[in-house]
Amino acid sequence: MRAGSARTQVSMAADAASVEVAQPPIPRDSPLAPFANEVYEEEDHSLAGAVPSTAVIEALVAEHGSPLFIMSTDAAWGQYQALQAALPRAKLHYAVKSLPQIDLCRALAERGAMFDLATTGEVEMMKELGVDPSRTIHTHPIKRKKDVEAALEYGCTTFVVDNFNEIEKMAAFKDDAEVMLRLSFRSMEATIDLSYKFGAQPHEAMGMLRALRESGVPTRGLCFHTGSNAALPTKSVEAIRVCRQLFDMAAAEGIALRTLDIGGGFPVPDVGAVLPIDTYCEPVVEALDELFPNTEILAEPGRFVAAPAMTLVTSVMGKSTRSGMHWYYLDDGLYGSFSSQVFDHRTDTIIPLKALRAAERGETTLQSYLVGSGAGIDARHAIESFPSVLAGPTCDSFDTIREGVLLPDLNVGDLLVSPMMGAYTLASASDFNFFYKTKVVQWSP
Repeated sequence: MRAGSARTQVSMAADAASVEVAQPPIPRDSPLAPFANEVYEEEDHSLAGAVPSTAVIEALVAEHGSPLFIMSTDAAWGQYQALQAALPRAKLHYAVKSLPQIDLCRALAERGAMFDLATTGEVEMMKELGVDPSRTIHTHPIKRKKDVEAALEYGCTTFVVDNFNEIEKMAAFKDDAEVMLRLSFRSMEATIDLSYKFGAQPHEAMGMLRALRESGVPTRGLCFHTGSNAALPTKSVEAIRVCRQLFDMAAAEGIALRTLDIGGGFPVPDVGAVLPIDTYCEPVVEALDELFPNTEILAEPGRFVAAPAMTLVTSVMGKSTRSGMHWYYLDDGLYGSFSSQVFDHRTDTIIPLKALRAAERGETTLQSYLVGSGAGIDARHAIESFPSVLAGPTCDSFDTIREGVLLPDLNVGDLLVSPMMGAYTLASASDFNFFYKTKVVQWSP
């Protein structure tokens, strides 16, 4: 990480503002070290360095208000580079749906990234950014005719199918498009099972490949996605081996396939420890080199690139005591940036800034504030805490973020920090109750 000043810029096209803030380098023994993964430190792409210091956070909130997303495009690019190093043969296509933030996509595009698109809105973003369509693929298995037409008009020519109806639909575009057949490999190791809704069963694949040949639709290859934030690569390796069998069966019938897309699902330590990315990818690389030495390999990282790119800062807008519990009402909630807890099935980390500041000074430990780490708290350095509830700002009682969490006594205006909040947060947030989506500010460490 570079030492020196940090430049931040509001991610709004009309009236961009900026502020200079001193950002000291974050050491390896930083209280945010649990969010670092050894592979990034070795490659000088530390996740801990993607989280601003308390001084930076306070200065940005003073300038721009709360709630606030603090975004580092450098962190996202560092992730992209780390995964590229771990999967050297793969052409990485950033899954835009994970964080469709135009300034992030612009920064990735300027550095040579490729993109995985799924909707016409994402296609329009690529057009606005001037991304060469040859650097894009369109991977939604279910598409409207107008979605295909919009992508083709832009110049994106690779699509995905997973059933006979979609094959029939794509036959109308056989002179301009080619497809990959998506297969289903359900995994219990993934946070979200992305093969529940999409993907043909492997035993159905040859029938569909024959249907594609008969319809005249060029078939580029096979693709799969074993699920989001998978703890282990076991299912991906299994899928690669099954795909080798299908490639051979297709070749025996004169169907030539040239591409294998292994999807996404690469893990990040957003709520707990994960394997370093090079360790995670090692058996995947071995399987690809053994079984597909001369095949074009694609991958679709989304969460892995986006998660560490944004830190969320919220503030206490009200407090109360209800049934012996401390209630704190935050200015962001489940209808906003914490929508990840509803749609992404995760429990986001929330750290009081005062605890983070004390940890930076070595006066306490953050263990009691890290999700899932109720054990191992050093009582000698603990801040006095109370059973508490964190609620969002809307008028809906559903908008309750966390219950029974131990927190220090907080005051109105106190800040709370949530690292690793880039993926599937802003992307699924709403403006319910006219609490608008959280502002994004760019920051470079």
